[in-house]
Amino acid sequence: MSSQQYTRGPAMRDVAAAAGVSAQTVSRVLNEHPNVQESTRRRVLAAVEDLGYRRSHTARALVTGRSKTIGVLTLATNNYSRSSLALGVELGAREAGYTVNSVTADLSAQGLTDAVSRLVYQGVDGIIIAAPLLDAAEQVQRITARIPTVNTDGSAIPGDRQVGVDQDVSAVLATQHLLDLGHKTVWHISGPREWSDAASRLASWRRTLQEAGREVPPELQGDWSPESGYRNGMILGRMEEVTAIVVGSDEMAFGVLRALDECGRRVPEDVSVVGFDDIDLAAFSTPPLTTVRQSFEDTGRRAVQRLVANIVHPELATTTELRAPKLVVRASTAPPPSAP
Repeated sequence: MSSQQYTRGPAMRDVAAAAGVSAQTVSRVLNEHPNVQESTRRRVLAAVEDLGYRRSHTARALVTGRSKTIGVLTLATNNYSRSSLALGVELGAREAGYTVNSVTADLSAQGLTDAVSRLVYQGVDGIIIAAPLLDAAEQVQRITARIPTVNTDGSAIPGDRQVGVDQDVSAVLATQHLLDLGHKTVWHISGPREWSDAASRLASWRRTLQEAGREVPPELQGDWSPESGYRNGMILGRMEEVTAIVVGSDEMAFGVLRALDECGRRVPEDVSVVGFDDIDLAAFSTPPLTTVRQSFEDTGRRAVQRLVANIVHPELATTTELRAPKLVVRASTAPPPSAP
């Protein structure tokens, strides 16, 4: 075989010749057109496999009007929740026959709008927004007005389909668990308030204490990192009246556990700690961490399913799909020292 025969891969006309059909028939098979005889479909697919034919996404987009690509906007961070959600999106897209184009951005309005614009210009069929929009919501709404969009952060814009976990229920589960153990009140280290998840938990924690007739302590704020949990834990660890803490993420809770240990406060004998997320390490911390389980990977998969459904059926109504979380009780919570 001459070297010139390697200058290009097999084309659609080569598949058509090998299968004994027209190029139009090959196109109909590859685009899953229903009006093709099953024997013809098998013959075309066998030729595709034998020749090693690979479809051009550009050519497909010209024929179908779809690129079979999903865009994902997330923050430039390495925290667990974003990584796990991205994995769920990737797996969900693969199952649905889509590829993923991801862009990251900072929290500035310009950074967020630029990132969304890049996805639109890349010709994606739909966009998953996994970042708080803050002041960029109006600009993002204009950019995504004509493209299906799903939001996983909760800070949605009109027309978005929201997919996620009910954070109001999450905070109630964590706070009420500690009150039921006999703690007089519960302190809270929240995530960044620009995140809707953190803001929702903060409001629910405060409301749960108020409805129980308990004092609402001043909240502290972290940035989802173990370091911020450690810093706030050193503050609370020096306060003898603190016997129960709800921490905005497991990663921050690990920092709190370290700080309490350095302050000479035992967990759970002196202070009970509850986290959020139930990441893999939560069961192996010292002591194992009581936490509210929410699967970011599942959220990513569901976001893809909802987005693909909207791409295929754009007439679908806008709805919100929030899953209920689950409290996982481990050894980091117990009755307060004065309780029998």
